[in-house]
Order: sequence, then structure tokens, then C-alpha cells
Amino acid sequence: MNTTPSLTAHRNLILLARILDRLERSAQPDAEQFRAVAGRLAAELEAVPRDAAFEAVLETFPSVAQVYENLNYRHAGLCRSPLEPALAAEVAARAAIESARQRATQGPVADAS
Repeated sequence: MNTTPSLTAHRNLILLARILDRLERSAQPDAEQFRAVAGRLAAELEAVPRDAAFEAVLETFPSVAQVYENLNYRHAGLCRSPLEPALAAEVAARAAIESARQRATQGPVADAS
């Protein structure tokens, strides 16, 4: 069977995600086994291509998304969202706050009746 490295990486990632989920739901969790699987998952997350299939795995398996965020915390915090929308929201919020401050310092508008 001829599989591409990307396909194999995604399959490995999905397999590890399923194992991690099973360990998390286990009535008698094994901490050493959990650490081993999480470590292997972290290695796969570093190696797998960041493509649509990768994003689908993160959406399907919240535990994998959490491990991914933790691995990348130093770069982006706990945020998988693109930076541009977050930045645009912050700029808009600052503009709205400044506008409200200006209206507050101008005092009430006189009634033209």
C-alpha cells in the first residue's frame, strides 16, 4: 500500500487522539500511559502538516486541540484563532471606548424642542 507521508501522519494523529480520548474516559486512568500517549501525540503535532485535515482533527478531538494549544502557548497563548480577527476586534473595542469617553466629556446634548 502506497500512502503519502502526510496521510500517514494524519492517520497516526487520529489514532493517538482516539487513544488519548479513551484514556481520559477510563475509570482507572494510568498516568504513565497517559503521559506516554500525550508525548507521542505532541511529537506528531509538531510533525504533521498544518492543512485542512489537521484542522479537522483539532475540531473533532478537543483534547488534541488542547495539547496543540499548550505546545504553542509561547507563541499564541491559548488561541487557535487567526490573529487578524482578534486584533481587529481589539482595535474596534478601543475605538468604541474612546468614542464613548468623548461623548461623556462633551456632556448632554441640548434638546432642540
